[in-house]
This record gives sequence, C-alpha cells and structure tokens, in this order.
Amino acid sequence: MDQSKDGCQLMNSQDFFVIKAKENGVHVIGLTRGTDTRFHHTEKLDKGEVMLAQFTEHTSAIKVRGKAEILTRHGVIDTME
Repeated sequence: MDQSKDGCQLMNSQDFFVIKAKENGVHVIGLTRGTDTRFHHTEKLDKGEVMLAQFTEHTSAIKVRGKAEILTRHGVIDTME
C-alpha cells in the first residue's frame, strides 16, 4: 500500500475489484475521500453487466445497491447474503 500525504493508507494503484450485476438497476456509488464524505460518481448496471473499479486519491469508498457479486483480492461478496 502507498502512503498519502496525510498519512492515510492507500490501495496500490494496481488493485481493482469487479462488480457483477445480478439484476437490472444495480447502483454503484463512489464516495469521496477527505473530511466530508460525499457522493461523487454513480453508475447503473443491468443484469450481467460487469464493472471494474479502483480506489483512487478521490474515492475512499464504494456503495453497491442491489443484487450484485463483488470480487476482490480478499474474496467474493454477494450483496444478498
């Protein structure tokens, strides 16, 4: 992991995760990094669509709303379990 200028741990820029929609209308919401957490980007996926994403200096969290499978280097997460 890399260090940011404020001392926070950042993911290696090569780390990514995959979100696979299991139904139409899955929302993927990017949240900002910093003292005020805000929505800064949204995507809408339909069943079978796949999105590859990374955390960045601007994105500290991702919120997934709907039935989806999320694949990371830490394992697989099913939003319905």
